[in-house]
Amino acid sequence: MDLALVLLVLVAQEPAQDIALVPEPARLTHGPFLGHIDAGSARIWARASRAGTYSLVIGGVEGVLEARAEPEHDFTLEWLASDLAPDREYRYSIHAGETELLPEAALRFRTTAGDDAPRTVLAFGSCANDRRFPLQPIWNRIWDSGAEAIVVLGDTPYIDSTELAVQRRRYREFYALPELAAVWRALPLYATWDDHDFGANDTDGTIEGKEFARQAFDEYHPNPSCGVDGAGIFTSFRRGPVEVFLLDARWFAGTEPSPFDPEQPTLLGAVQWKWLERALVASTAPFKILATGMIWNGATRPGKRDHWMSYPHERDAMFRFIGEHGITGVVLLGGDIHRSRALRYPTTDVAGYELTELITSPLANTVIEAANAPSPYLLHDAGVQQTFLLVTVDASHAPATLLAQCLDREGRELFAVRLSADALQAASEDR
Repeated sequence: MDLALVLLVLVAQEPAQDIALVPEPARLTHGPFLGHIDAGSARIWARASRAGTYSLVIGGVEGVLEARAEPEHDFTLEWLASDLAPDREYRYSIHAGETELLPEAALRFRTTAGDDAPRTVLAFGSCANDRRFPLQPIWNRIWDSGAEAIVVLGDTPYIDSTELAVQRRRYREFYALPELAAVWRALPLYATWDDHDFGANDTDGTIEGKEFARQAFDEYHPNPSCGVDGAGIFTSFRRGPVEVFLLDARWFAGTEPSPFDPEQPTLLGAVQWKWLERALVASTAPFKILATGMIWNGATRPGKRDHWMSYPHERDAMFRFIGEHGITGVVLLGGDIHRSRALRYPTTDVAGYELTELITSPLANTVIEAANAPSPYLLHDAGVQQTFLLVTVDASHAPATLLAQCLDREGRELFAVRLSADALQAASEDR
């Protein structure tokens, strides 16, 4: 080899060595997304490309919020801003050291007006399969609908494993959907899980490795809270005239005797039941939505067992509790079955009034025709591949009302249910 060739090889190799020594600049791989926001605080979530301290600066607010990205938590970040003013828009920025990340993005959020706010609009959905539907315009439609927050009821995404690495990878893949990412950056997100993101199709709390599913869920969801003492993921939040109770119908299911019938398995578990009963009694919201991934009835495809009617003792206990404690304004909500439906049950003798169930599924998946099962309580049924439920709650005039609209990706109304607060309470002579 002559000298010229040797020099050429050395020159060609040197830049590659220099580049390898330069660390990758810190960046956000996902987010930022908005989590729980109320009148005085806001949670903001993101995922970073590498370990380090990341700062969040809010315009008009003194101080800097810091969060650590660590491999032990898959480099996820969550900041909690407090002592904010109600009903105010805030702009914010995220920094790695002296470098502002996403300087071109107009990052902002708005605090709520508080519990006395007379009106709110929420979007509910379940079952979004990014592998079958890599394009999901349904998220754009949710944005166009005027929703103030999004509530996902599980199978968001489809994971079908409790292996921690798989759980995290599937969240990363799902959160990379461009339509989803744009909307979740702008609207607060609330979530519970169902079978496929919990671990496997139609499974219950006896599945092995569920603690890893819970870890990943907590890492990737900026909910107000996450169960109690490391168990479950149940939580609740209030937006003006409605309080939403996000129940966990997977973690405890089948793991212990029911507190209402020791000969039968539990669905919610004693810990969650205790939390829910206290929260329902304390709630002053005109409407209270009890939401689970699974549905509250058994009218679905043949052979499916993961629904509330597989635990009738706990469903009955829920209805009795509503009646015995005078819990007004309750609406039931579910997903899971790849159909959107509305049902009304003759529960006046037990709960004090008729209870309505709303089912919203799928956000983006195929329809299951066999789930269009007959029921004497059925009001509406729709089988469309991309749908969501838009819930408008208005307490500006008496009586307060709740309008639930099942909408498709074009914004067409498939059906609607209107409820009045004065119909969701026991008759005066019974109170």
